[in-house]
Amino acid sequence: MELNAKNKAYIDGLNYYQLLQYYRFARAGDPWFQGETGIYWGDRMNELRSKEGGQEAHVAASKGIGWEKP
Repeated sequence: MELNAKNKAYIDGLNYYQLLQYYRFARAGDPWFQGETGIYWGDRMNELRSKEGGQEAHVAASKGIGWEKP
């Protein structure tokens, strides 16, 4: 999917928990993870995870989300 201002603003408005949850339970081929938008999604997750406390936030989010789709 082509990255545009609307998609970028949407991704930037999500917290790490929300980004991970959508990523974890998305269907194969989900357009949010294709092309420029998919790259930006991954970059945004990496950016948040690399901040101070980001690794701990990742572990907490992962445990909170679990592996079974709600």
